[in-house]
Amino acid sequence: MRFLHSMIRVYDLDAALHFFCDLLGLQTLRRNDYPSGRFSLIFLGTGAEGDNATVELTWNWDQAEPYSQGRNFGHLAFAVPDIYALCERLQAGGVTIRRPPRDGRMAFVVSPDGISVELLQAGEALAPAEPWASMQNTGTW
Repeated sequence: MRFLHSMIRVYDLDAALHFFCDLLGLQTLRRNDYPSGRFSLIFLGTGAEGDNATVELTWNWDQAEPYSQGRNFGHLAFAVPDIYALCERLQAGGVTIRRPPRDGRMAFVVSPDGISVELLQAGEALAPAEPWASMQNTGTW
């Protein structure tokens, strides 16, 4: 068995793509538009060799209001080469770091649609560093 994808329903496709692609660094692998069903499926991936897992963004064109929030989805998780650099880029892009990488190992952020995204430092944890080491949690993830 191999993991194929996780699906997230998004309300604002542009905001979701900005978060996942421009800020987090995923790449659009393919997009399928279904005019008769009035929805689009956009598959995102890391682009790393051998990494076939994808995130499927489902955008229903006529969705009038944001989807209800729920923590029962859980979260997406990505191993990252430099957790501090990525958190800095996300923060500069207006993303709140909900659980800062105080330990140099793990952080949580939330997408524009309220989906928790866990960031894990690839390999060994980085040495604790400011501003992350003393930053408090914000909200839930």
